[in-house]
Amino acid sequence: MKRIIIIGATSGIGHEVAKHYIKEGYQVGVAGRRLERLEALQAIAPTQVHIQPIDVTTEAASAQLLALIEKLGGMDIFLLCSGIGYQNRCLHQTIEMDTIETNVKGFTRMVLTAYHYFSGHGGGHIAVISSIAGTKGLGVAPSYSATKCFQNCYIDALAQLSRIEQRPISFTDIRPGFVRTALLNDGLHYPMCLSLRYATRLIVEAIDRRKRRAIIDWRYALLVFFWRLIPHWLWERLPIAN
Repeated sequence: MKRIIIIGATSGIGHEVAKHYIKEGYQVGVAGRRLERLEALQAIAPTQVHIQPIDVTTEAASAQLLALIEKLGGMDIFLLCSGIGYQNRCLHQTIEMDTIETNVKGFTRMVLTAYHYFSGHGGGHIAVISSIAGTKGLGVAPSYSATKCFQNCYIDALAQLSRIEQRPISFTDIRPGFVRTALLNDGLHYPMCLSLRYATRLIVEAIDRRKRRAIIDWRYALLVFFWRLIPHWLWERLPIAN
């Protein structure tokens, strides 16, 4: 029976993916900051689901992840869904720094803990939810797009390192566009917004097939293709805003 741990399972994508794997009969470890949401997931299948409150921005998060792995009896798949993001045209420093704290420091802390675990336990699969926002710097969301670029590059680096060191660790970098979750409940308009159910289906497919990179969905894949072709001098002059 496969074992998956999902960080950021209290809402949005992580919550829906957790429900999918519970239904599929996996042993599922779920973590997040809201204990009551974790307990609600555990109530779905008490013998399958193990819970652990984790705030990825704290130093204790690594030890708490290892504790959850022990509760689960091991880990085959690690999925990191934790993340925050805001439009911040006014460049409020608190927003920028909080985003970095979660999407860079917390991300690194969790991925490294999973990498070290798999290195010492015969390998495994690390999957992360990043974003197409890492493709280029977005003026309306500087720290968000920069931190997603960091995540893309960091996973690329670990994938290369695992091959250099001949470690049997596979990686999946999942890059959604706009998905209807609480993260977008800010009253702004988001084009080509995907339903949570549809996005979850494609995300699960990417994990199960161990795709190295997965842009969710084909429309965003096409958008990113042309996005990358825009020269920097032109990109800086485009009036992109919501």
